[in-house]
Amino acid sequence: MARKKVTIHTLQARKAAREPITMITAYDYPTALAVDQAGVDVILVGDSLGMVVLGYPNTLPVTMEEMLHHAKAVARANPSALLVGDLPFMAYQADLAEAVRNAGRFLKEAGMDAVKLEGGQEMVSTIEAIVRAGIPVMGHIGLTPQSLHKLGGYRLQGRTAVDARRLLEDALALEAAGCFAIVLEMVPEPVATAITQRLRIPTIGIGAGSGCDGQVLVLHDLLGLFDRFTPRFVKKYADLHREIVRAVQAYCEDVRSHRFPGPEHAFSMDPEELAAFQVMLEAFPAPTPVEESK
Repeated sequence: MARKKVTIHTLQARKAAREPITMITAYDYPTALAVDQAGVDVILVGDSLGMVVLGYPNTLPVTMEEMLHHAKAVARANPSALLVGDLPFMAYQADLAEAVRNAGRFLKEAGMDAVKLEGGQEMVSTIEAIVRAGIPVMGHIGLTPQSLHKLGGYRLQGRTAVDARRLLEDALALEAAGCFAIVLEMVPEPVATAITQRLRIPTIGIGAGSGCDGQVLVLHDLLGLFDRFTPRFVKKYADLHREIVRAVQAYCEDVRSHRFPGPEHAFSMDPEELAAFQVMLEAFPAPTPVEESK
């Protein structure tokens, strides 16, 4: 039986009832189908696909067209989860009109229910413009990977009292601008908890401790599919990279040793048709094997 569609109002109700929200990334049809069947609340088509799917060194090279391509594939799974498309670097920072157009493309062309963008108080006018266009926006503060060069790498944010207060002010500003939820990434647990307690909208943590209203992980990290590194805040529930290597090695060994394909993997032919074909083959002699030079 299909689940009832998750909406932004569902997430608000979860926060009010103190029921944890689950969010996970997906980048194609089969993974979207699987995570939705698992009962996840929110599917994020994250720009993390640049690293875990496309092999980029970080998220900065990801284009709007690449994001739309993957978002469309996810939407084809027709999931009950809320679908959120991640606005990539430079799809919303330079121009308000462009930001609204790109956000709208996620809904109009790719079938997303909402968009996500990174940044604090400096993004308020952009968020307000997108929300005015009728597009739900999820915020993202703390470690913002699109600003990794400005931040000096993938570093914990809000470590000092002053920085923690700035994060709180960012969160309150995003809420006032119209965000329906905020991702808190790599923030000390006490800071994330304090922010969560002072917001009316849900917080989704990643490396922000257990005090948030929900949690999000990159699917490839959770499944052990991304082998370059595993962030400290990730819990691996499987090691599929190693399992894939093992399975493909076994396949190669079976082929090389003539164990695959076996009779059970082949198709037969009507005996009379086979006999007729064998007669025809007499007109097509097999080539003489070329002897290897000694």
